[in-house]
Amino acid sequence: MRALTLAGVVLLIAAPAQAETAQQVFFARLSALCGQTFDGRVVTTDPADASFTGKPLTMRVKSCTKEEVRIPFQVGEDRSRTWVVTRTATGLRLKHDHRHPDGTEDAVSQYGGDATTAGTAARQEFPVDAASKAMFVREDRTISLTNVWAMEVEPGKLFAYELRRPDRHFRVEFDLAKPLP
Repeated sequence: MRALTLAGVVLLIAAPAQAETAQQVFFARLSALCGQTFDGRVVTTDPADASFTGKPLTMRVKSCTKEEVRIPFQVGEDRSRTWVVTRTATGLRLKHDHRHPDGTEDAVSQYGGDATTAGTAARQEFPVDAASKAMFVREDRTISLTNVWAMEVEPGKLFAYELRRPDRHFRVEFDLAKPLP
């Protein structure tokens, strides 16, 4: 607050509230889904998507804190994948937590990246980070060195997860208007 004196009268003027950034709004939209479960479907037609096609796809938004949202993504009976969106000092980070059925971490896990642009309140993109690149080289998955993941949230309508790289586009969409019981 600032004080302004005008002819012996003191006026207190509140400092303008800081506008939320697109990343803050996006994180709030994602957090608002906490505790809900949604069915999804693959909307791309890349032959590499065959292992997802025809299987039930389910996301459950859980483990929400002020700093992190965890979203387990189930493909058929496979419960090995969790998307983890974290608030950092510089913005948002997406990581992929892959686990074996016994709960131990897969050799290819904790990969992802930080949003390097402001994005929008509806869409954030996460280019692959250096640690992920090193892991992809170590695990002989160099095809993933140019990955860019994205998430979209349109409240009451759509959640989308996307992977892009040259010659690869994978996208799955979830209907937010129809949460599962």
